Amino acid sequence: MTENSPALVLNADFRPLSYFPLSLWCWQDTVKAVFLDRVNIVSEYDELIRSPSFEMRLPSVIALKQYVPQSRQPAFTRFNVFLRDKFNCQYCGDGFPTPDLTFDHVIPRSRGGRTSWDNVVTACSGCNLRKGNKMPSRLGFRPRATPSQPSTWELQENGRAFPPNYLHQSWRDYLYWDSELDQDGA
Repeated sequence: MTENSPALVLNADFRPLSYFPLSLWCWQDTVKAVFLDRVNIVSEYDELIRSPSFEMRLPSVIALKQYVPQSRQPAFTRFNVFLRDKFNCQYCGDGFPTPDLTFDHVIPRSRGGRTSWDNVVTACSGCNLRKGNKMPSRLGFRPRATPSQPSTWELQENGRAFPPNYLHQSWRDYLYWDSELDQDGA
């Protein structure tokens, strides 16, 4: 089970360093950070690790002791374009798994379009093939949202909508700030 016991890594403000991909450390890196006094243990698994002279419960949530400033300008990557567009084709509006997505230059490069936040959108293969190197207005294609550079905060918020396959119970309070709280006696 130890191999499947990653720790959720929170910044010093108790927010995840990243929602998508979720900021996780393997148990070995987590234990090392604990011993180097770089993190505070917030929550633990029931699982123990042992050496001849030491025993501890594996941390499930840790918080960095030093705040790591988040970049205000996200990297321009294919994945971040998909995340900005919420994994939806900007032409037909359908959602697709990442392997089935491409990115499209709204103004084709062959017609002077640039590879930039303002000219690249997420597209499914079918729409991308139909559009080809034509101008979108010629086909009646219009992106559903005007492409623009997102903030890191916007990408983090979009990432919150796509939880990973595995979420340990101890992580939930730190991942969904807007979750409805249980009321006593209700």
